[in-house]
Amino acid sequence: MQISDLATALPRLRDTPARRWRDILIHPLVLRLLSFTAAFALWEYAGRIPLSPAFPTFLETLGGLGAIIADGSLLKAFLITLYPLAIGLAVSVLLGVALGVLMGLHEPSEWLIAPLFIIAQAAPLAALIPILTFAYGIGLTAKIMTVCIMAMPVIVLNTLGAVRNTPKSLLEMGRSFLATRSQSIRLIILPAASPMIFAGLRLGCAAAFIGIILAELLITPTGIGDVISYSQSVADYPKMYAAILAIIAFSVLFIELLERIEVTLFRPEGRA
Repeated sequence: MQISDLATALPRLRDTPARRWRDILIHPLVLRLLSFTAAFALWEYAGRIPLSPAFPTFLETLGGLGAIIADGSLLKAFLITLYPLAIGLAVSVLLGVALGVLMGLHEPSEWLIAPLFIIAQAAPLAALIPILTFAYGIGLTAKIMTVCIMAMPVIVLNTLGAVRNTPKSLLEMGRSFLATRSQSIRLIILPAASPMIFAGLRLGCAAAFIGIILAELLITPTGIGDVISYSQSVADYPKMYAAILAIIAFSVLFIELLERIEVTLFRPEGRA
């Protein structure tokens, strides 16, 4: 056999059935499915022991989920929950990114504003909800403020770090081409910072979902919080866990969508 024939045959030898199965098993989608399957199996087992009389099995929870979907209560609850969540997220993203970029470009602004967000990120923000209730009542404003104080610190600090960590080689290249300040910001700094800004947006969105559920449980039981509180009060634990599972699944899908947008826009090497 000639060397060229051997080189052609080697890939076929390596592409054995065992290797193909190995490639399938380590595929990210398969690993994610295995992870979810293992978690749901443990949930089912813990419910059948039972771990607690108030802890239903996974199948009972799915039954409760089907019931609240069929009677329309889940859809109504989501519409109520998503209204303050969407407003709070929009304010957090627009104001948070703007403040982060401002602090990254203007150092005195960082000295003035950044300590507030560093303290806010480290503080137990759930403890501030009673203060917000006292200041703004139990209406929509308090819930929007709760979403903002949960989401904005992460977005602001990630944006600040992204702008500050712009590669110096890119900035020097811009100066060598006589780029103006505005051109450097628009064509160099913001594109270079965009991936990290999107990472902050994902973290901020996750915090926002936590914030809106805390608000609905601690301020006024409305939306998903109302479904959770009412189901707990009447000891309908499958529906209670079904509502929790539904909001978790929705938040995971939303954050996954943001990641897909980030990959499409800023990480072409990950599109495949």
